[in-house]
Amino acid sequence: MSSSSAKKQVTDLLSRIGIEVNGNHPWDIQVHHDDFYQRVMAGGSLALGESYMDRWWDSEQPDEFFSHVLSSNLENIISKSPRLVAEILLTKVMNFQTRSRAKDNVIKHYDIGNDLFSKMLDKRMVYTCAYWKDATTLDEAQENKMDLVCRKLNLQPGMRILDIGCGWGSFAKYAAEKYGVSAVGISISDEQIQLAKILCAGLPVEIRHTDYREINEKFDHIVCFGMFEHVGHKNHRAYMEVVNRCLKDDGLFLLQTVGNPVTRTYPDAWLSKYIFPNYTIPSITHIGKAIEGLFFIEDLHNFGLHYDKTLMAWHHNFTSHWDELKDQYDDTFYRMWTYYLMACAGGFRAKRNFLWHLVFSKRSRQGEYKAVR
Repeated sequence: MSSSSAKKQVTDLLSRIGIEVNGNHPWDIQVHHDDFYQRVMAGGSLALGESYMDRWWDSEQPDEFFSHVLSSNLENIISKSPRLVAEILLTKVMNFQTRSRAKDNVIKHYDIGNDLFSKMLDKRMVYTCAYWKDATTLDEAQENKMDLVCRKLNLQPGMRILDIGCGWGSFAKYAAEKYGVSAVGISISDEQIQLAKILCAGLPVEIRHTDYREINEKFDHIVCFGMFEHVGHKNHRAYMEVVNRCLKDDGLFLLQTVGNPVTRTYPDAWLSKYIFPNYTIPSITHIGKAIEGLFFIEDLHNFGLHYDKTLMAWHHNFTSHWDELKDQYDDTFYRMWTYYLMACAGGFRAKRNFLWHLVFSKRSRQGEYKAVR
């Protein structure tokens, strides 16, 4: 495709959804490199992100740019490249979340530095969607979310809780402090475990360097926040079998996960390469097949638009503290991280992704579950 033809095609496609090249709206894009158009037409999502990292284009409000693009299903208008088709086929036959691969995937994101996350997140370092009902700050919204989870599980003093993919131990710490439970948090991130042990010191909280597949002991309740997206569709059933064997008969399992409105086995190419290697966002179909015969769904709570607000708060913190971080991370990282946060915010705003709280019970559990909001 010639340069002029690519430019016309990109310009026309964007104009169709209300975005003007070099326009004056905050969601318009400013193109700084003449080869931008050919690069994007040939490389799709991956090329769009990499060209932003290379300063080939900008937008005053990239979150709104992405909201426009994703609301329009623009990517479905552009034909998939042969490379992307091949990658999609690979996800159907390959398991990219084996034990060895899972460790590599974690290192590339969660082990990039606790300093970064401590500056970007709330005071308790919760790296999942907050719950903004009756909250005005990120700190309040994250405590709201953790308290909501405790109430959904009806936590009582003396209970023993498992947190799969515990991050920096934020929920285990909160539940131990506020509800008098003991907790085991597991992760395979060295950086997270190191800090989590410090943050949870003095509490009945045990932090372990353990893959979820290795757990085989009983707990009153089990939680998982933002980790199921890294399990992979080929491991969903095995994951649920682990939860089933570790959950007491009358216990509950609360899963917080980003949810896909359609069933796909492949990730966004740019996000997979630079942010969350080999992630897969589950659909209701994925989850339903994984739990069949093991669990009932007692409750499903969707608050995806709260993730938009959470991501914007993270971006504000990240940019506000950049002067304290720039000696550790270069300008390309700054643009990469900005692109990640803004693209994801736009995706939730456009309802291309959701945020689900699902509460599961074992088939042996008796009595009625009363939903909490």
